[in-house]
This record gives sequence, structure tokens and C-alpha cells, in this order.
Amino acid sequence: MKDPLRPLADRIRPRNLAEFVGQSHLLGPGKPLAASIEAGQLHSLILWGPPGTGKTTLARLIAASANAQFIALSAVMAGVKDIRAAVEMAREARAMHGRPTLLFLDEVHRFNKAQQDTFLPYLEDGTLTFIGATTENPSFEVISALLSRARVYVLRPLSNEDLLALLHRALEDQDRGLGAQRLEAEPAALDLLARAADGDARRALNMLELGAGLAEAAGTRAMTLAMAQEVASGTHRRFDKGGDQFYEQISALHKAVRGTDPDGALYWLCRMLDGGCDPIYIARRVTRMAVEDIGLADPRALSLCIDAWET
Repeated sequence: MKDPLRPLADRIRPRNLAEFVGQSHLLGPGKPLAASIEAGQLHSLILWGPPGTGKTTLARLIAASANAQFIALSAVMAGVKDIRAAVEMAREARAMHGRPTLLFLDEVHRFNKAQQDTFLPYLEDGTLTFIGATTENPSFEVISALLSRARVYVLRPLSNEDLLALLHRALEDQDRGLGAQRLEAEPAALDLLARAADGDARRALNMLELGAGLAEAAGTRAMTLAMAQEVASGTHRRFDKGGDQFYEQISALHKAVRGTDPDGALYWLCRMLDGGCDPIYIARRVTRMAVEDIGLADPRALSLCIDAWET
């Protein structure tokens, strides 16, 4: 029975690999991860990718395929005490029912070295299978001992086509989606939501649910482009101050300037500003580009950048 208090993004969560959208480089035919899930084989792994790309869902599907006990913890809230409690639950499930246990730790990069060390003996003796999810580069945030025991899989932002497929499914699903409301949406409205979601399935579904609410409040069964613009107006592009995405985007701006690509340079400049980057930081970096990447090829570049910075 559908729980009206659960968000659409949670209700419509895939129940099997056939319903999973995106990540074809990991879950396509013949891919090792897909084969291991279909065979019900468990192995420790780390899922690295931006929000809304299916890390938690994938962990749940892996546990279900192996008929494993699923324990979910968040590194934001959990500590060593919670890990020890999970170990006891795993031992009990193993002794009484012969079931393996999969421990899923969201935001694993927030655990310090000592906390991450806690997992090692239980992974070594098979008490737990570990899946960590992170938005940061595991090479920098996860200890080497844990990395050596877990395979890293990189999840990519969903394409607009993937997001559109997900939105259509949510509109049509009678049991878990919005199908019972018989809501219709203009193609342009769905396209706008897919683009505004910036590769994030959760964000796309949240905006669709808000749009459905606007349509219901207006007494109509149609979500228009204007409604989509209303719910998408408060969204920002993916950006994290000081994280991987921050450095990837400023690096892309550098490369666009160095490669004489004005369209690319303007795209990354606008994307960082749209995401909330400090304009002074960009001015400082562009001044550096004028010295390091342009130099004497255009002596005016440095003075122009400094003038822009001061302005």
C-alpha cells in the first residue's frame, strides 16, 4: 500500500536491475558488476559518484540478490558503537539463519581513519560484506587497507534521456508513482525538469512531485511548462565548495582557456557562478590563467583580468 508520507523518489526506487536507470557502463550486459548481482555473489565495494545516481539503491539490490541481511548506516550519524551493534546482528544472522550480512555505510568519507579501521577484521573473517558510498574521491578519503579489500565503482550523473525515462515511469506507475492521479505533463515541462536536475534522479523526482502538487492546487491534471519553471527556479547546478566537483570544474575552465575554446570557457565560468562559487575566487584564478596560460601571447590579458578583479 502506498504511503503518502514517503517522497516520490523513495516510493519509486527500483526493485530490480531491470528498473534501474543509468550506469550502463556498470550494469550493462556482460559487465562484471551486473553479472555478480544476477548471480547473487557478494563482494565488498565502494560506490563513488555524485548524489542521486543510485548508490543506495544499488546497495539494496545487491543485498536482495544475495538474500543478505541489509544494515544501513550513515557516517554522519553513526559511530564505532553502531558498527559493533551491526557486527553482533551479522553474527546472529549467520549463526541462526546462515544468512550473510551486507553493511551499507553512506558518506563513508566522513569516517576518520580509526573508525574505518574498525571494519577491517570483520571483512577479513567474512562476518560482513561492506559497501561504502561516497561523493568524494576514495583514493583520498578512504584508508588504503579498506581500499585493498573493496573494489571501487564510479557512478556517473544520469543523462537527460535517463532522467526523462525515469520521469515518465513515475507519471505512469499506478502503485508507487503518480499514475493514480492521472497527471499529464507537457513534454517541454519534463525536458526542463530533466535538464534542471543536472544528472540527479532524486532531484528530478522531487521537482516532479512539486509540479504535481502545483497542478493539483490549480485544479488541473496537467503540469505546464510554467509550473515546471516555477519548481525548477530554485535549483542550482551541482557544485561543492572545496570538493572533487569544485576542482574538476575549475580545472575544466583552465583547460578551456588553454585550448582556445571560448564557448567551453564561458560554459564552465557560468556553471560555477550558477552553483554559488565566490566570484573573487574565479577572478583570482582567471588572473593566474592570464599569466600562466596566456602570457606574452596577449600582454593585455593580465591587465584586463586585474581590472575585472578590482571592479
